[in-house]
Amino acid sequence: MATIIKPGKSAAEQHEADEKVRAVVSEVIKDITLNGDAAVRKYSEKFDNWSPESFRLSDEEIRSIIATVPQQVIDDIAFAQQQIRFFAQKQRESIRDIEVETLPGVILGHKNIPVNSAGCYIPGGRYPMVASAHMSILTAKVAGVKRVIACTPPIKGQMPAATIAAMHMAGADEIYLLGGMQAMVAMALGTETIEPVDMIVGPGNAYVAEAKRQLYGRVGIDLFAGPTEILVIADETADAEMVACDLLGQAEHGPTSPGALITTSEELAYETLREIDRQLETLPTADIASVAWRDNGSIILVADEAEALAEADKLAYEHVEVLTRDPDYFLQNMTNYGALFLGPETNVAYGDKVIGTNHTLPTHGAARYTGGLWVGKFLKNCTYQRCTPEASVVIGEYGMRLCEIEGFMGHKEQAALRVRRYKNAAIPQS
Repeated sequence: MATIIKPGKSAAEQHEADEKVRAVVSEVIKDITLNGDAAVRKYSEKFDNWSPESFRLSDEEIRSIIATVPQQVIDDIAFAQQQIRFFAQKQRESIRDIEVETLPGVILGHKNIPVNSAGCYIPGGRYPMVASAHMSILTAKVAGVKRVIACTPPIKGQMPAATIAAMHMAGADEIYLLGGMQAMVAMALGTETIEPVDMIVGPGNAYVAEAKRQLYGRVGIDLFAGPTEILVIADETADAEMVACDLLGQAEHGPTSPGALITTSEELAYETLREIDRQLETLPTADIASVAWRDNGSIILVADEAEALAEADKLAYEHVEVLTRDPDYFLQNMTNYGALFLGPETNVAYGDKVIGTNHTLPTHGAARYTGGLWVGKFLKNCTYQRCTPEASVVIGEYGMRLCEIEGFMGHKEQAALRVRRYKNAAIPQS
């Protein structure tokens, strides 16, 4: 039976925090629905101290901003986008339209049609999340989305030049310097100056994630991607320095970011606790990471790999690093995760920034029913059908009887009309 060595925040405490966020987001959505640009500007001033003449950057402004970015940064962004584009293109190639004759004269098919427009949120705040531009904008473009707009917040009143460069290089059709839940709501519902989109995507804080949840249905979303999560599964072959480093590397995202260690080694569990304390003494972002670990960090001691697997699937975390003797055991058997990082040679930072897989991933247990953002999220799988007259008679006769079982007499008549019409037409004339 699993033993909790260090617990994180209780479910009741998390629920209370979530309720407060829900109330704030609900009021913001209502305000922007009624008051459009005026409400957006009010919240931008309140939360970001930002109220430019226009939130949308002009082509001239974009060129001017990009000119300030060092060439090495441009080259590094280009390298990362090359990796992400290549993998996204391979994913797109794996998704195929089909057409098949299921019975003589009955043709069924499906097409994968891109949504017409998407709004991408690129988080900012303390950190300029440059990589999120590649993950959302570029992926949407590879999927074939015609209009891709993107929002990112100012950082301490300044334009995040590298992020804007990445947004432009990824193919954004419109770039807005606008942050937080107000950006999500503006893209989803539209205002006097922002044309609404069909779908909103991208990671963000608890307020951004909640905005997506409440807007879902009025607009499409990719998934619920709130504060980042990391799970490390480790046995006695792992070393505490690496485990602690990788846990803290995600904890620095924010004070609400959960981190967990599941291990078969009691020695590693306690050594990791000591190592976390040691690394926090020198980590530049310890002010954030220490709070995240204190409030949301957990360590679970298990008997063997099978129990580790069971506990990991219960957590259904966003990022899962496997530092065990046999990482493939988890690749073959684990079912609930956003992304797997197999072996000590890789880590979450690679996936977050450069290796090619998408870093917008499910959180809060959503990995139980969805994977992360990919080209397929921007595609609608739409079916079609056609029949010959003879086939319509065959299908129609079954359809008439099946509709009558359910009491749908209008449905029955749709089928009966075609049976009458095409049965007579199908009789050869002497």
